[in-house]
Amino acid sequence: MAIPLRDKAACAFDLLSLGEVMLRLDPGEGRVRTTRQFKVWEGGGEYNVARGLRRCFGLKTAIATAFADNDVGRLLEDCILQGGVDPQFIKWLPFDGVGRVTRNGLNFTERGFGVRGAVGVSDRGNTAASQLKAGDFDWDHIFGKLGVRWLHTGGIFAALSDTTPQLVIEAVKKAKEYGTVVSYDLNYRPSLWKSIGGQQRAQAVNREIARYVDVMIGNEEDFTACLGFKVEGADENLLHIDVTAFKHMMEAVVKEFPNFQATATTLRAAKTATINDWAAIAWHGGQFYESRPYPDLEILDRVGGGDSFASGFIYGMLTTGDAQKSVEYGAAHGALAMTTPGDTSMADKGEVEKLMKGAGARVQR
Repeated sequence: MAIPLRDKAACAFDLLSLGEVMLRLDPGEGRVRTTRQFKVWEGGGEYNVARGLRRCFGLKTAIATAFADNDVGRLLEDCILQGGVDPQFIKWLPFDGVGRVTRNGLNFTERGFGVRGAVGVSDRGNTAASQLKAGDFDWDHIFGKLGVRWLHTGGIFAALSDTTPQLVIEAVKKAKEYGTVVSYDLNYRPSLWKSIGGQQRAQAVNREIARYVDVMIGNEEDFTACLGFKVEGADENLLHIDVTAFKHMMEAVVKEFPNFQATATTLRAAKTATINDWAAIAWHGGQFYESRPYPDLEILDRVGGGDSFASGFIYGMLTTGDAQKSVEYGAAHGALAMTTPGDTSMADKGEVEKLMKGAGARVQR
């Protein structure tokens, strides 16, 4: 049974994401600690989903976030405009000239290669987005007057401050009043929770938010760290996941949270930073749906693969309502996104659909 959706013709946006967008500084093949130059990209767990849906799948999307009003903020805005995501819900906060009060987040990320894993070093204290709070957005205007079919947010944004979880709860409650589907990506980042209560605090926040979520997204670590469920049989480094055991865990998850209409997750076994086994699984309507496997997937830049999976899965649910097709869209889109640099996808829908059908990597002329 398909998830009930608002009429597309009555909504200005297919999806709105609520979250922080940071400037990613990428040393390419080098390392953050030794490089003398960076490429810049925009990125953020929640934003990447909106951008993937817009650029790869052609849907109308927007981002609700905040920036400090300086040249770095305007660079981020320019990147967002190039990505086609509507920026009208960006809140611009005054910049004090130094960043003592409000600043824009930076994310230094190296891709990893072979036995050297990817590394991210974020610099995001006192960011404009972390200062967002309940009451900052007119949700009745956004969900009511304009209309949004799907709201997406997640655990990265909820971890930024004491005020962002309350804003998430305000947004998801208002979305449900207007019949907007709510998805949430648990996206556990130990570094974000480390100084504010660790995993215990992460579970308290995410379990409260989970009560208002329709579609819960996350990998096996996320469901354990954020909601307290465990996969029996997974080794410490997650090099082997027993899919049957994972299904048992998901059955326990949806039993405790009967409001979940669907759950979706990637299954990744990292043999090296550049060779992963990759697949995905979803639960919907009492059944499990598994994607085709992608064994020994060669990866250029793994950051954003999970977000691209989420955007493909949401695209499938928005346009087909078919969970099997949705998990295939997600797995294929995530796989392709990891073949290019940056947090966001450079794939198009045609490439995704060809890969779903088993297309190879022969040169196209």
